[in-house]
Amino acid sequence: MTNRIDDHVSAAPPMLTTRAPTRVKLTEAEVAEREKQRTAAEARWLEIESKGGVDGWVRAKLIEAGHNPDAAAPANDDEKKTFKEKKTAERAERKKLRALANEARRFGTIGFLGNTIHWDELKGGDDFDRKDRAQKAEQNGLPPWETANELAAAMDLSLSELRWLTFHREVDSGTHYHSWKVPKRTGGERTITAPMPKLKALQRWALENYFEKLPVHSAAHGFLPARSVLTNALAHVGADVVVKLDIKDFFPTVTWKRVKGLLRKSGVTEPVATLLALLTTEAPRQLVEFREQTLHVATGPRALPQGAPTSPAITNALCLRLDQRLSALSRALGCTYTRYADDLTFSFKKTPERKRLALGILVEKTKDILKSEGFTLHAKKTQVLRRGAAQRVTGLTINAAGPQVPTARVARDVVRRLRAAIHNRKKGKPYREGESHDHLQGMAAWIYMSDPKRGAEFLAQVAALPKS
Repeated sequence: MTNRIDDHVSAAPPMLTTRAPTRVKLTEAEVAEREKQRTAAEARWLEIESKGGVDGWVRAKLIEAGHNPDAAAPANDDEKKTFKEKKTAERAERKKLRALANEARRFGTIGFLGNTIHWDELKGGDDFDRKDRAQKAEQNGLPPWETANELAAAMDLSLSELRWLTFHREVDSGTHYHSWKVPKRTGGERTITAPMPKLKALQRWALENYFEKLPVHSAAHGFLPARSVLTNALAHVGADVVVKLDIKDFFPTVTWKRVKGLLRKSGVTEPVATLLALLTTEAPRQLVEFREQTLHVATGPRALPQGAPTSPAITNALCLRLDQRLSALSRALGCTYTRYADDLTFSFKKTPERKRLALGILVEKTKDILKSEGFTLHAKKTQVLRRGAAQRVTGLTINAAGPQVPTARVARDVVRRLRAAIHNRKKGKPYREGESHDHLQGMAAWIYMSDPKRGAEFLAQVAALPKS
């Protein structure tokens, strides 16, 4: 008896790597040929749409070629042979036309953008559209574009480019983002995922035309015109107790499906909402070396990148109902509520009628509301700051001080560090580790925001220092 020979060879296990993949560049002739093919296919698809779809276009083309799709089989046996030959030629022509239609569909539509991401480009709506969709979009001041073709034209892109920028793959040979890590103030590292220049420009376009137009609650202070960390802190000046809460994994929690839902609720059609959601999100990825190829492997769902210009505005609009519910809760408990990105701040002022503060109820109710809105409370970051201790809100101190001191101001230790660094540079001493001219200028600008007089003095002193 002969042993069975197993011709299966186990693949080498994948290896994590940090080496960027190499890209294969097409020749000019190949690029020109692809562009010619794309242009012809897109024009063909416009013709297909004008005929009401693929079936109507195929029928029109068959008639144009001299075929008769509606011809009935003749009763005469002598004519049957000729009829069969014509029908055979017609079937071959129909097959060829459908192949051309499929090619046109690939170039002229974007109905499929990855596993489970698809829609019918010719359907013109679905069961999840609002009944007053067009009116809602107009109410929000959103553009009237309804199809992928219209969106691509508005962005000055070809459909192929738009598909390339939005197509999702769990395992990809490239990426439209570059990532790096920065240290957190509280320890650990934060991953910044920033889009490449072309994608960033389109995200800014989406921000201006869509996301900045969506309604936002007055309690939101982050990344909005005339709002800042200063306005957020000023809302809590004079408080007896300040409660600071934090939302865990704020941006990663907002997946592309939530962004799509936000847009559809605002009156955007299925194709445009899907494309914009994919354009503004990305999956966390790990570089893996496999069979001499570097791959970008998704390690989680597509979500808002911390580094995209659209992410803050999306979260502000998405948190509208959250802010409404937390504002109602704060009114019921007799406190003030604001939100700056993922930082939630509540402040209480004691009154004769309200000497006991419902701090426990506040935290528990906020936790429940966050959960029902799809977020999680970061319990370890909960802080309760009373009047006798330093009360800092979004980095600014709000404890009562003298008449010449701003009500919300930069902490004294920051001012001391800046003053000492300026003094050392004036004495000719080198910058300490982590210090630079730009760093000192940023600290002076930070002080200027809340205390213009003192900040202007520091800015002038920093400007007079040698930059190297």
